[in-house]
Amino acid sequence: MRIRLYQFKEKAQLVCVVYTMCGIVGVVGNTNATDILIQGLEKLEYRGYDSAGIFVLGGAENHLVKAVGRIAELSAKTAGVEGTTGIGHTRWATHGKPTEDNAHPHRSETGRFVLVHNGVIENYLEIKEEYLAGHHFKGQTDTEIAVHLIGKFAEEDGLSVLEAFKKLFTSSVVLMPLP
Repeated sequence: MRIRLYQFKEKAQLVCVVYTMCGIVGVVGNTNATDILIQGLEKLEYRGYDSAGIFVLGGAENHLVKAVGRIAELSAKTAGVEGTTGIGHTRWATHGKPTEDNAHPHRSETGRFVLVHNGVIENYLEIKEEYLAGHHFKGQTDTEIAVHLIGKFAEEDGLSVLEAFKKLFTSSVVLMPLP
């Protein structure tokens, strides 16, 4: 995995592009992140084009937009999506079919946490059955299980956000490799 950070001083923005099997883009800035996320995903589309999505923090209203197919399909659905911070993901389906429900980003049970992920969690179904009984899932992906697990650690088990993320990576339950 290669990570490249771009800082645009004139706009005080930080853009993170993660070069992995799928395409992941993140933006923290002071101008609208939506266009930057879409442009970044377009550059990474060769890493996956069966589905894509973005999550943009928009002050009072946050936006989760997903689409099946190429980035152009996602871009067509982003009118009015504004905010200065966001994440985006384009994928090849490894778990679950290419549907909007399976496209990243995924939310935790309460919606507090939003996650994009690259890789495979081999035992995600066992985790779902053993640790996430009563949770409601929209898709069939390992990433959705991971974000629900983070939410469980923080909200149900009382861990801090940092402790919840650390537990995800260090727990013998998940066996997720550290980046």
